[in-house]
Amino acid sequence: MQPSELKTQFFRRPAAPATEAPTPPAQSLVDAPTQLWFPAATAQPQAMPQPVRQKRQFLKYLLLGVFLLGLLTMGFVAVAGAGLIYMSDLVMPGVQVMGIDIGRQTQSEVAATLSSAASQQTIRLTHGETVWLLAADELGLTLDAAATAEAAHAYGRSPAAWLELIQTGAMTVPPTWTLDTAVTQATLQSRAAELAIEPVNAGLVIENGRVTTTPAADGQLLDVNATVAALVQNGATAVAQNGEIQLVMQTVPAAITDVSNLMAQAEALLSTTLTIQATDPVRDESVSWVVGPQVWGSWLTLTVDQANTTQFDWAIEPDKAAQFFAERNAALGENRYLDEELALTAVTNAIKNQQENISLRIYHSPSQYVVQAGDTFAGIGRAVGIPYPWIQAANPGVGDALTVGQSITIPSPDDLLPYPVVDGKRIVVSISQQRAWVYENDALKWEWLASTGIASSPTAPGVFQIQTHEPNAYAANWDLWMPSFMGIYQPAPNVEFMNGFHGFPTRDGANLLWTSNLGTAVTYGCILLSNENAAQLYEWAEQGVIVEILP
Repeated sequence: MQPSELKTQFFRRPAAPATEAPTPPAQSLVDAPTQLWFPAATAQPQAMPQPVRQKRQFLKYLLLGVFLLGLLTMGFVAVAGAGLIYMSDLVMPGVQVMGIDIGRQTQSEVAATLSSAASQQTIRLTHGETVWLLAADELGLTLDAAATAEAAHAYGRSPAAWLELIQTGAMTVPPTWTLDTAVTQATLQSRAAELAIEPVNAGLVIENGRVTTTPAADGQLLDVNATVAALVQNGATAVAQNGEIQLVMQTVPAAITDVSNLMAQAEALLSTTLTIQATDPVRDESVSWVVGPQVWGSWLTLTVDQANTTQFDWAIEPDKAAQFFAERNAALGENRYLDEELALTAVTNAIKNQQENISLRIYHSPSQYVVQAGDTFAGIGRAVGIPYPWIQAANPGVGDALTVGQSITIPSPDDLLPYPVVDGKRIVVSISQQRAWVYENDALKWEWLASTGIASSPTAPGVFQIQTHEPNAYAANWDLWMPSFMGIYQPAPNVEFMNGFHGFPTRDGANLLWTSNLGTAVTYGCILLSNENAAQLYEWAEQGVIVEILP
């Protein structure tokens, strides 16, 4: 729009009130300045008119009012809701027990929730590095869930609870635990042995053939009563919340703390050097070992009697001697061994009686034999020195038939030596030479003519023993009386008669048999001597004397 197109508007100024001060003379309308309703074309743009700004402020205050009204409404609702909870069986919001938020739960629900949590509660019982982890009820700790729920319900309605809520953001109620000390004591007693350490008395040991002392050491024992008393003093609730109990231990002092007065006695014990001689009665061989106190002393355990500390006792520990005898057995070779139990008994008696020499017997294990072409049980028996019925009895599944390459068991020759071996005496009989030799301390004492069994009833070769003595034995199978009879072996394991030595037999109490046949095979398996020689042998050879019959 151009300035020329503006319309000029005129107005009159209103008259001043009568009370106002006189005004200057009015100018004429022609002379008065012109007031434009709109600015001239040259005027600058003006800001937004004031009425628009006032409308926006109104909207802002309106929204603020709505927000405050909402807050008031929400507060009213919250207060109303809290009031309803306050008047109900529900626990107030924000209440916690055992770290569990139980707000807005009924007391019965709280009790159930806490009972479930309590069933998972564990207590650590500690002593040093030992830690037992037990369920609370194993120690007699029981949560009173109902009482705790009731306390939680009441606490949430107290000023102290709301003050705690403002300060910490939660209302914490301690659980109520009870303790049954009888259960606690029974549980601790049942596990006390796990911590028990027996005291160690001062003692004596032998090392490298010399005696030294070992110091005493106190033991320990779980003090059940003191541990229970400490638990009671701390309180069941505190223990359950803390989750840990320190076990109280009791020191058990050693009964013997000084054994120096026994050193001389112990050293005197080690004054003997042992010579062990082991004899193989089957092979007629012997081997010996010299064992000094630096060796056998290490097998001993020395103990001091608390009732009499002026003396000590000792015993051989089999485990300590095991290596020594294992090495000896290995040196003896396959199927030969020392009986360790008998050996230890012999060594013990020698030490006790301060004897230097020990005699042991070498035993034999059963062995295996591989059948060769032409073998029979009888032939194998003659070859290995075992009566063949004994071999048949050791192989019950084989029967009478043997096959080449078959492996059969040969019984131990010790099965035919049931009695302790008499040292220094041995009788040797030769089937092929029909002679007998009697040895005493490795020296020949007697040499005699002898007669063995006929081919249909042979005398078995092997190593046997004098087992029985009968002044005049009767053989019912042949109706014979045999003077000075000494049984040496059973032809078969289960028969009740024996083959042995005897003089000239008689029949009908008068007839002497084989008097002119001495030196030839005439018997039914026994060994015939003259009456005089049989009587001499009968008196000389006691039970256990070895008899070796050669093929």
